[in-house]
Amino acid sequence: MNHPEGNHMLVDLSILGDINWIAVALATVAISLLGGVWFTLFFGKAYARALGKESSPKEKPAPIFIAGPFVCGFVTVVAMAILIQAFQIQSVRDAIIFGGIVGAGLLAATTVNTGINPNIPRPLLYGLVSGSYFLLSGWIVSLILVAMG
Repeated sequence: MNHPEGNHMLVDLSILGDINWIAVALATVAISLLGGVWFTLFFGKAYARALGKESSPKEKPAPIFIAGPFVCGFVTVVAMAILIQAFQIQSVRDAIIFGGIVGAGLLAATTVNTGINPNIPRPLLYGLVSGSYFLLSGWIVSLILVAMG
């Protein structure tokens, strides 16, 4: 797209140097730990029911089911950190608004949409359990990044 001022990037990637990478690491660990207890202790039975696996015996999860969400969480946290820098979000109020928009409008909505397929026997329950985790994650990440920014 041509801009009257010339060619400019939508986001100047030099802001990567302005990101507090300790906050990124802390937020990534926080949502990973939350996910661990969310999908086991808090809502493990509901999650298994949503997936149609309530009768399946408990198995030790394969490494990908631990490493995969951690890596995806890290990517999400970095993306949010870039946006927080680009939008110059600095107040707790704005962090809550931003975290809610990302959590509900992007993360939870995508999760619900992912659950609406023939392979998920109870898509609305799946969306409720997973989507609420992602909404809360959006708030947690945003608050940590802004507080430590």
